[in-house]
Amino acid sequence: MHILILGAAGMVGRKLTERLLRDGRLGQREITRMTLQDVVAPTKPANATIPISIVTSDFADPNTAAPLVAHQPEVIFHLAAIVSGEAEAEFDKGYRINLDGTRHLIDAIRAIGGGYRPRLVFTSSIAVFGAPFPDKIGDEFFHTPLTSYGTQKSICELLINDYTRKGLLDGISIRLPTICVRPGKPNKAASGFFSNIIREPLAGEEAVLPVSEDVRHWHASPKSAVGFLVHAGTMDLSAMGARRNLSMPGLSVTVGEQIAALDRVAGKNVTARIKRVADPTIIGIVSGWPRDFVTDRALKLGFTTAEKTFDDIIRIHIEDELGGKFAA
Repeated sequence: MHILILGAAGMVGRKLTERLLRDGRLGQREITRMTLQDVVAPTKPANATIPISIVTSDFADPNTAAPLVAHQPEVIFHLAAIVSGEAEAEFDKGYRINLDGTRHLIDAIRAIGGGYRPRLVFTSSIAVFGAPFPDKIGDEFFHTPLTSYGTQKSICELLINDYTRKGLLDGISIRLPTICVRPGKPNKAASGFFSNIIREPLAGEEAVLPVSEDVRHWHASPKSAVGFLVHAGTMDLSAMGARRNLSMPGLSVTVGEQIAALDRVAGKNVTARIKRVADPTIIGIVSGWPRDFVTDRALKLGFTTAEKTFDDIIRIHIEDELGGKFAA
């Protein structure tokens, strides 16, 4: 099986690559080849035992998609995107990358023809939902995005669903919760502070909290995100029926509950590194975000999380990214 990962240099892309190489197979099929693409060169794993092609290209360029699918990968993981804050600040760039790139990709798949119908796993977002919404958003709630990022993701979901309906590809869009704790440096995502207030204090550094501790949000760990992708790449999609998009399971917690979990896991010396500085722009963006979900459909289809509590999310980060140690 040939697997193509778009956006492979990103955090989830790197972890997905590591998981697939460790397993050596996707479902019941052996992985025989991988292509890793991103705008910056993805790192080729040193322990790889299968052929890996590295492609550095601009995903939104109209000429990029065709060469990527020319060898007809059976499974395509589409993680390529710019994040929410950047998409909001740079309107044209957001539509070019988050929407146009996806359209170029699915049209390139269609152009091959000859019965080529790959599994396309698209990472969507809970940003497709906007206020007003119920306390818990169910599987039947409609799309009302209130950000450019959410609008771009919503349009891509609809396109992938329609191309699947027409038999041009075998698509599934999974709406990821906010991934926490994200390793590495802060990015331009408006949601970045959810990870920052955990990651930086554990590393012995100060973190800024720009919103109230009453803010509630929907989270899952990087380990869960990879598990969602692998399941989406292997499951029988006919069980979904005609609607090929759904929200992933997660945990609904307030910022205050995040901090309390950090206190339980790492202690007050760590939580004391969180500095509260209100940011009206971030507060405004966050006020229109979903807070909690009922994901019965995803659970019935076999999607599960790697964590049961936010304490587990913190422990997963400490174990996977900090070697089991942190700056107490």
